[in-house]
Formats: sequence, structure tokens, C-alpha cells
Amino acid sequence: MARADDSGRSGGREPGISIVAIGMRIVGELATDGVLKVEGTVEGSIRADREVLIAKGGVIEGDVYTREAIVGGRVVGSIYADERVEVQENSMVQGDIVTKKLIVNEGGEVNGNVQMGEPKALEQGAKVAAKRERNPAATSAREPAPVLETPNQPYA
Repeated sequence: MARADDSGRSGGREPGISIVAIGMRIVGELATDGVLKVEGTVEGSIRADREVLIAKGGVIEGDVYTREAIVGGRVVGSIYADERVEVQENSMVQGDIVTKKLIVNEGGEVNGNVQMGEPKALEQGAKVAAKRERNPAATSAREPAPVLETPNQPYA
């Protein structure tokens, strides 16, 4: 008989893959130690220790916290990934991305701020989420990103 350790995991078992299937709609927060594949719709935040895969036609309306995210569908919310985010062809992220590495394939779309670097994205994401929980009215109306003006001069 498998025994659970302090983290709630069964001893000796690797976390598996969880699937939100086509036609399935989940409202609420999801958390997994492994991989989450979204083919249907999730309305709420997602925390996956390993990876979040959003299949073509899959939709997430909420923030994503993970090590790696591959977007083939649509995300309306921010993505905080410690290692890597990939936005595939004909997919969209409507929100901010904080990660170490970012790949946007031709035809992929990102409408939000992108921050890249060494700091752990999940730590920063947790701070942002905590700030939102303390004062939800302050973050409900997003300000548009500033527009940079450049002179109409050809580049040398």
C-alpha cells in the first residue's frame, strides 16, 4: 500500500498528467504536482509544478503559475513560468508573461507586458496575486501600456 508523505503525495509515485477534456468547463482554482493539459475551459487560476499545456481550442480565464507553459489555445490572464513559455501559431495570450525564456511562433499573439530574466517567476507571480487579493478594486481596471513615440526618421 502506498503511503502519503507530508506533501500529500503517495510515496514512490511520480505526479502524472491531468486533462481538462474537450467540452469540459471547470470553475475554480486547479493545482497539481505534475502536468495539466487543458482542452476545454478553465475559469480560475492554475498552479502546476511541472507544465501547463493549453491545446488548440483550450481556454484559460485566469492566471497560470508553472515551470513551463505551452499555449496552443487562448489564455486571458497572466502567465508566470519559471523556465519557459511558448505561444504557438494561431494562439493568444491576453495578459502579462513573466518567464526566463519566451518563444512566440509566427501567428501567435501576446497582448500584455513581457518580463524576462533570472528571478523566479513564481515568486513574483505570488506577490502580484497577493496584492490583488488584498485590493481587488485597484487591479480590476487595467491601464493601457504606454505608447513609445519615435521620430519619423529612417534608421541609419
